[in-house]
Amino acid sequence: MDNVEKIIVWLNKVYGGRSAVIAISGGVDSALTLTLLVRALGREHVVPVCLPYKDQDMYDAKKIIEWNGVTEMMLEINIKEAVDEMARKLDVENEVVRKGNIMARIRMIALFDTAKRVGGLVCGTENKSEHELGYYTRFGDGASDVEPIVHLYKTEVWEMAEKLGLPKVFYTKVPTAGLWEGQSDEEEMGFSYIDADKVLRGEIEGVDKEIVARVKEMVKRNGFKQEVPYTME
Repeated sequence: MDNVEKIIVWLNKVYGGRSAVIAISGGVDSALTLTLLVRALGREHVVPVCLPYKDQDMYDAKKIIEWNGVTEMMLEINIKEAVDEMARKLDVENEVVRKGNIMARIRMIALFDTAKRVGGLVCGTENKSEHELGYYTRFGDGASDVEPIVHLYKTEVWEMAEKLGLPKVFYTKVPTAGLWEGQSDEEEMGFSYIDADKVLRGEIEGVDKEIVARVKEMVKRNGFKQEVPYTME
């Protein structure tokens, strides 16, 4: 049984006939996860949710939803009003990182409320690279009931997407969390996912020493995300 089949079998077991609610951003992680969900649960049990901010481009998100044949199940919820109101109350309208965290957490609220309404479970789209680097918003895009690709490094996600025949754009486009205009994962982190995955695997030969140091520093800096909440033993 290959990795794809293992994930599909596991998803069937975990969901047990319930529906999956998943945010679709237009990136490879959500595109691959949606495809796996449809293959595992069937189209009638998958609810893809588009959560744009303002006039954010959802073209690729809707493309993969249509490609998987679940357009009729799709929901679209624009989060601008809720995000802007919260950002105004917290006085962070001009702070892109903090406002980006608000956006991620508003999306989480929408997803879990939708799951409650349909009696389903929220499916996350986090990969192993993001998890080990701590490159996610706690209680935002890091919040879910089910995480089917968190054991796959980003480079493995690209490989699986290509293997399953997803449209080429999803495993060739620049990765972005879409939290502010012009944002890209690799530019923000200061290194590529290809180099990051090598370092995270311990395969540092041939990787620039400065990049190795940056990756290790990010893992260390965000290590608290793997430990909190702190509790008394």
